[in-house]
Amino acid sequence: MDALQVVTEPRRREILRLVWDEELPAGTIAERLGSSFSATSQHLARLREAGVVVVRRNGRRRLYRTDRARLAEVTSALESMWRDDIDRLASVAEAAQRAQRAAPRGGQRGGA
Repeated sequence: MDALQVVTEPRRREILRLVWDEELPAGTIAERLGSSFSATSQHLARLREAGVVVVRRNGRRRLYRTDRARLAEVTSALESMWRDDIDRLASVAEAAQRAQRAAPRGGQRGGA
């Protein structure tokens, strides 16, 4: 599953925020989200499939944490697309400015 597609879902982004600085079990994540364990488990499964969370076993518990390196790749891709859009927008704005400066000004008449 595509990491970018996965993180567009608001609950999944919230899960990533919850496990950004600390490892948490699914039950705690569900509690903090105010969501069912089942729904939270489904979101965690999608996040794992996309590689944006890592799981560590601690006895019988599974602890989840954001994979910051993987998210850095997603961020880099987004920034690259954003830069490309900004560059295109700047080019269009500059061309419009040049065209405006080059256009003859209407309404000015010569004579006495």
